[in-house]
Amino acid sequence: MTLVLAWNNVRANRMGFAASFAAVVLAVMLVGGSGLVVAGAGARDELNGIMGLLVLSAVVSGFVSVFVVAGMLGLHVLRQRRTWALLRSVGMTPRQVRWLIMAEALVVAVLASAVGCVLAVPYAVLMAAFMRMTGLAPEGVPVEVTPGPFIVALVVGLTVTLLAARVAARKAVAVGPLEVLRDSAAQRRLLPWPRAAAGGAALAGGGVLLWLVPQLTPKDAAPAALGATMALCVGASALGPVAVRGMGWLLGALAARLDPGAGMLARSSLITQPRRAMSAASPVMLTVALACTFLFAVATTDAAAGVTRTGPSVWAAPMLVGSAVAYTVISVLNATAMTMAERAGEIRLLRTVGTKPRQLARAVCWETLIVTCVGTLLGTGIAAASLTMLGKAATGEPWFAYSLPQYAGLVLVCAVSGLAGGLAATRRARRGPLLPD
Repeated sequence: MTLVLAWNNVRANRMGFAASFAAVVLAVMLVGGSGLVVAGAGARDELNGIMGLLVLSAVVSGFVSVFVVAGMLGLHVLRQRRTWALLRSVGMTPRQVRWLIMAEALVVAVLASAVGCVLAVPYAVLMAAFMRMTGLAPEGVPVEVTPGPFIVALVVGLTVTLLAARVAARKAVAVGPLEVLRDSAAQRRLLPWPRAAAGGAALAGGGVLLWLVPQLTPKDAAPAALGATMALCVGASALGPVAVRGMGWLLGALAARLDPGAGMLARSSLITQPRRAMSAASPVMLTVALACTFLFAVATTDAAAGVTRTGPSVWAAPMLVGSAVAYTVISVLNATAMTMAERAGEIRLLRTVGTKPRQLARAVCWETLIVTCVGTLLGTGIAAASLTMLGKAATGEPWFAYSLPQYAGLVLVCAVSGLAGGLAATRRARRGPLLPD
C-alpha cells in the first residue's frame, strides 16, 4: 500500500522529483561509465601508466555523486516539511511518514538507476574517445559491457538514495503536526548537534590528511590532497550555515548599500534561512574545491617535475574531471532553482504589499550572487589549503601552480547557472497571478 501511494505521489509530482531524479541518473551514469573505462584500461598492459589517474577520476566522480544525491534528497524533503506536518495532523504516524519517504526514494532510485545504466555505455565510449584525442591513450581504451561496473553503479545509486532518504525521513517526522500552521521563516536551530559533530569530525579528518600530505612522496601526495579536499568539503557543508549567516550578513550589507530595497531583502533571507542558502552554496563550493584541486594539482606536479604540456595533452586533466564538474554545475542550477521555488509564497506576499517584479528579480539576483560568493570563497579556501600542502610535498615550499582564467571561468559558470536557476524558478511567482494554482 505504501509503495503504491509513493508511486502515485511521484507520478503526480513529477516536477518536484525532477531534480532528485536527474541527480541519481547522472550519478549512476558517472559511476558506471567511469567503471567501464577503468575496467577497459585494466585489460591493456600499455595503459598501466594512467590507471592511477583514471582511478582517481573515478573516485572523484563517486564522491561527487554521493555528495550531490544526498544534498538533493535532503533539500527535497526540506521543501516538503509542511506536507509531512499536514499528513501527521490528519492521523499519519511517524513510522508511516518514514516509510512513505523511503518508498518515494526507492521509486525514484530504481527508475533513475535504470536510465543511468543505459547512459553509462555512451558516456564511457565518449570518455574513451576523448582519451584517445588528448593522447592519454593513443591506442584507445576498449569499452566492453561487463556486469561489474553496472552492479557498483546500481549499488551506489540505490544505497546513497535510500540512506539520504532515511536521514531526511528522521528530520521529517521531527516536524510536529502544528508546524504546518507556523508562518515564521526563521530557523529555530542553526546547527543541530549531530550535524555539528559530523562536520567537526570531517574537518578534523581533513586536517589530518593535510598534515600528512607534505610527508608523502609527490606521487602519493596528490591523492592524499584530493582526499583532504573531499573531507573538508563534507565538513564545510555540514558547518556551512554558520559561515553563510556571517558572510551573508557582511556581503548582504554591501548589497543593501548598493541596492537598498532588493539588497535588504536578499540579506534578510540569508540571515533567517542560512541552512537553505547553504544547500545552494554547497554545490558551488564542491565545484570550485574539487575542480581547482584536481586541475591545479596536475599543474603543480608538472611544474615541479619540469614538464610542459602542449597540444591536445593540455586538455587531459580537464577532460578527466570535466564530467564531474559538469555534474556539479548542473546541481548548482537545480539546487538554486529548488531553494528559490520554495520561496514562491514569500515572493507573492511581497508583491501584495507593493514590491515590484523588477525589485524582486534584483533581490533574487543579489541572493544568488551572495550564495555563489560564499560557496566560491569556501571552495577556494579548501583548494588552496590542499594545493599548498601538495606544493610543499613536491618542492619543499608552500606554493602551487594555478590558472586564473580557468578559475574565473569556473566561478562565472557557477554564477550564471545559479542566476538562471533562481530567475527561472521564481518567474511565475514574480510575474504570474498572486494566488497559486
